[in-house]
Amino acid sequence: MPLDAITMTALVRELSPKITGARIDKIQQPERDVLLFTLRNMGENLRLLISARSGTARLHLTSGEFENPQSPPMFCMLLRKHLLGARIASVTQPKMERLVILELDAFDEMGSPVKKRLIAEFIGRSSNVILTGPQGHIIDCLRRIDSDMNGSKRQVLPGLLYRLPPAQDRPLFFDVPSNEKAEMWRAADGEKQADKWLLESFSGLSPLICRELCYRCFGDTGPRISGLTAEQKASFPAIMDVLADSVSKNEFQPTMLLDGKEPRDFSFMNIKQYGNSLNTQAYPSFSQLLEAFYSDREKAELMRRRSSGLTRTVKTARDRIRRKLALQKQELLKTGERDTYRKFGDLITANIYRLKKGDSLLTATDFYVEDCPEVSIPLDPLKTPQQNAAAYYKSYNKAKAAEAHLTELITRGESELDYLSSVLDAIERAEGESDLIEIRRELVDTGYIKPRKSAKDRKSRDAGPMRFMSHAGVEILVGRNNLQNDLLTTKLAHKADIWLHAQKIHGSHVIIRCGGREVDPQTLEEAASLAAYFSQGRDGAKVPVDYTQVKYVKKTKGALPGMVIYTDCKTIMAQPDEELARRLRVK
Repeated sequence: MPLDAITMTALVRELSPKITGARIDKIQQPERDVLLFTLRNMGENLRLLISARSGTARLHLTSGEFENPQSPPMFCMLLRKHLLGARIASVTQPKMERLVILELDAFDEMGSPVKKRLIAEFIGRSSNVILTGPQGHIIDCLRRIDSDMNGSKRQVLPGLLYRLPPAQDRPLFFDVPSNEKAEMWRAADGEKQADKWLLESFSGLSPLICRELCYRCFGDTGPRISGLTAEQKASFPAIMDVLADSVSKNEFQPTMLLDGKEPRDFSFMNIKQYGNSLNTQAYPSFSQLLEAFYSDREKAELMRRRSSGLTRTVKTARDRIRRKLALQKQELLKTGERDTYRKFGDLITANIYRLKKGDSLLTATDFYVEDCPEVSIPLDPLKTPQQNAAAYYKSYNKAKAAEAHLTELITRGESELDYLSSVLDAIERAEGESDLIEIRRELVDTGYIKPRKSAKDRKSRDAGPMRFMSHAGVEILVGRNNLQNDLLTTKLAHKADIWLHAQKIHGSHVIIRCGGREVDPQTLEEAASLAAYFSQGRDGAKVPVDYTQVKYVKKTKGALPGMVIYTDCKTIMAQPDEELARRLRVK
């Protein structure tokens, strides 16, 4: 759901008194098309997020956590050079346009005061952030656009004079007088739907709002105009006037549309057209609304993009091992014929007096089977009887050795499959780039990924295990990946601490740091809920979680990261609870 012009207007009116006069203390660029400004205003620290990402382009205050790249991008460095220490003189929006202009009191290279502008355009795939100098020339922009790229006359390049995006060829809804809107409505084509007529006749209205106006007037989101009664048609101009009047009076209500708990849409007004099929939730500010709507889905999408290469590598290794295991299991089935080889060798030896070189078949009595039936044994005519017997004994010994070897290989392969499944689970639960770097390092250490030869892997600060505090004040640690699970269980935990893990599925190692003291039931339940949530069973209703003291958890020699065995355990049924995890998390 992109920001519509009215929501943008409401947002600017909300932001202006909060950030006007604020000093820019820090500038970060956590993603290629996301900027984060730390502001200081009247003793308060604020963080302003500007996203130019297609589909999620927006601007609002944020309290979210963002992970920055190891080295800042060039555009971020340029903004720091020009804007650090600058103050926001004003926040404006060209009337009902989807762009915001920050007028800035900055300084030039000599330290002299100078006016600059930071312009955020939220126009679909062409969304952009542009820095201009005192004369209006573009210093640089997040996304450079020339005529060959967008097929239009407007270019956005350093050195050019900044020009606003071309105006739409429809009149702005809020600029058209009431009587003219009524006249246009009376002359509307009866074959059109009322919401489509609104959308095609005026700029400044989103499809959602066009449908909402129709619903409030006609009880239908898109009736055909010719099907309306005279009374219905006459009442529509009044509905349009109500919207225009409420916007002019700043009568906005930040509203989220929810399908259960899943955000589906948002608006600047209460939406009634969905009836009971969607729930509505009011928010105290548009910044909080936008952050709630975009944060989780954008974070999930970002992690999917960041982890796609790693996921593909692990799945390729997993599929390769699956194919190898299938072949090994087929070979193992064939080794079941080894007793037949030994029997044939014995029968040839017992009947060797009857054989001579050149024979191709021996028909003998099978004294290994009740009733002693006759059995036909193929022979190699180029071999002597003794050599034929020796060949069958050799096949028997080879099959016997192959069985032991294949059994070991299959056990090892199934262990690798189990390990790679745990890595995929860790990738899905990764919270940031540092988690992915650590998982990649783990795969390098275990030989699934070759070390980079061209450059050293980027150094990352080890985030360490996740920390939680139970309601009783007991610390709970949760591993983020297999390396951390090993570190947590074998190094950091005290032998008398309590270890928890979801039963028979992949997940994090969880430690209650009790040091041998008795753990209260609530803390145990909360730790079990965390073990269930940070596992493959997080989407289930109830998950069995095993728990025992750390001293009963062992890592066998040669075991892959995260793989342990444990004894003396008890089991508790736990409910995976995302909200509980958020409440107990210690940042």
